[in-house]
Amino acid sequence: MTGTPESSPLGTAQRWVLVAIAIALALGLVLLRGGIQSESPMEQLARRSIDPQTALTNGRPTLIEFYADWCQVCREMAPSMLELEKASRDRLDVVLVNVDNPRWQDLVDRYDVNGIPQLNLFNAEGEPRGRSLGLRSAEELQLLTAALLEDQPLPALPGVGNISRLAPPSSTDGALAGATSQPTAGPRSHG
Repeated sequence: MTGTPESSPLGTAQRWVLVAIAIALALGLVLLRGGIQSESPMEQLARRSIDPQTALTNGRPTLIEFYADWCQVCREMAPSMLELEKASRDRLDVVLVNVDNPRWQDLVDRYDVNGIPQLNLFNAEGEPRGRSLGLRSAEELQLLTAALLEDQPLPALPGVGNISRLAPPSSTDGALAGATSQPTAGPRSHG
């Protein structure tokens, strides 16, 4: 044995060609994915989102989306939500709340989140107007947004419900005249 390196099956020129191809493929992949610092629409929305309490008290209508990173439907809806947020930034607050983040467990409980994506809709005074469960198209999101911005009733869409408050009984109601005030039975009472 003479101590000379074994000859490579590839010549120097061929190695450089392979390195150039690998670099070109890597750059192509980076550009295809939107750059080195690319963020998905959902990540952009979450990063741009303001605190829910701030949104509910700043005098603008608010749309809170309860989502999870693993939720495919949430990811599918994210580009439309991002466009909505960009188009109505100074008139409507779009807030994302990740249901898997323990920080938001009180909101998840308060707004009875039992499926995602769930959109909770609030008027400019921060009062609940309704909620939507499931995937929404860009057109449906526009309809919901227009209703909030114009303080109009929510559109009749499958999976969208209005939230109403029960008014206290009127003292001029003949049927209730003279009746004493007693607590009403709740949905879980059996009395």
